Amino acid sequence: MTPLPRWVELGLLPLANISLAFLVAGAVVALIGESPVEAMAVMLKGAFVYDGALGYTLYYTTNFMFTGLAVSVAFHAMLFNIGAEGEAAMGGLGAALVCIALDAVLPGLMVIPIAIAGAAAFGAAWAVVPGWLQARRGSHIVITTIMFNFIAAGVLVSLLSGPLMRAGQSSPQTRDFAEAARLPFLHDIARALGFPATATPLNLSFLIALLAAFGVWVLIWRTRWGYALRAVGHSEGAARYAGIPVPRMVVVAMAVSGALAGCMALNEILGAQGRLVLNFTSGYGFTGIAVALMGRNHPVGIFFAALLFGALYQGGAELDFEFQTITREMVVLIQGLIILFSGALALMFVPALARIFRARAQ
Repeated sequence: MTPLPRWVELGLLPLANISLAFLVAGAVVALIGESPVEAMAVMLKGAFVYDGALGYTLYYTTNFMFTGLAVSVAFHAMLFNIGAEGEAAMGGLGAALVCIALDAVLPGLMVIPIAIAGAAAFGAAWAVVPGWLQARRGSHIVITTIMFNFIAAGVLVSLLSGPLMRAGQSSPQTRDFAEAARLPFLHDIARALGFPATATPLNLSFLIALLAAFGVWVLIWRTRWGYALRAVGHSEGAARYAGIPVPRMVVVAMAVSGALAGCMALNEILGAQGRLVLNFTSGYGFTGIAVALMGRNHPVGIFFAALLFGALYQGGAELDFEFQTITREMVVLIQGLIILFSGALALMFVPALARIFRARAQ
């Protein structure tokens, strides 16, 4: 089969898959008696045009970037990390413990970096155990990371309904963190600089996510460690023969993956919520798998895939508001179609495109 140019594999092929997913979703919308064109217009306006819409879209995008990057780092070593949900939950616990312990005794400029480190450290520690079990005991990473999601959920339920619950309430959440220990909202920064901005949950963690994406690109494609990681992913046997310590690479790769997933909590815990609440992960860890697959495990692709899912989340809420017959479940259907065509059927157009480029080469 004729190899496809890089720009086709990374650009045209995902675009074709997404377009087909939207065409099928449009057909479903037409079957229930609504206009697909009107529904798409409402979704786009709800995600990018209406007042404050872009801020909410980028707020959701931030979560998907962290979890997508987490999945991609592990996948470069052919480790299918299904545990980003639990690692993000543990990251939230790490950030919350730092704020609860220190926000009354240290200034926010000191608490915030320590809380960020705490989120990354707790996420990494939670991922290291499945990584070690895979590297040293042969336990399958998919099974162990799935189980660790349930364990993490149980740990949070136990803590938030017990020792960490705010006094005098029955909701499973901690006390509010000191205002200085929270990440600033970007609309507050814009207003301080003299620019009008609508209040949204978008906060400084979006910029941290962009820095994380750049850091992953440097780590994977511009360092010896990244080269060794990709070598392990391409051929574990060849990597061993080349002298690469495969077990250590597996454990470290999972630690980096868990740290990125743990940083998802920055957006929710240090940013939007200002406290640790139960179920703040809301499935972002699982959707991050689709984001990584759609983005071809490259930070640039992951950004655009995360932006797409962020737009679906925000625009889908507007669809639910504008149309009585289009509910939130319809948006879930669209997401499922995108995952189907960009994941399970990602190579569906490859033979046709290969024939086209083979004909052009002749």
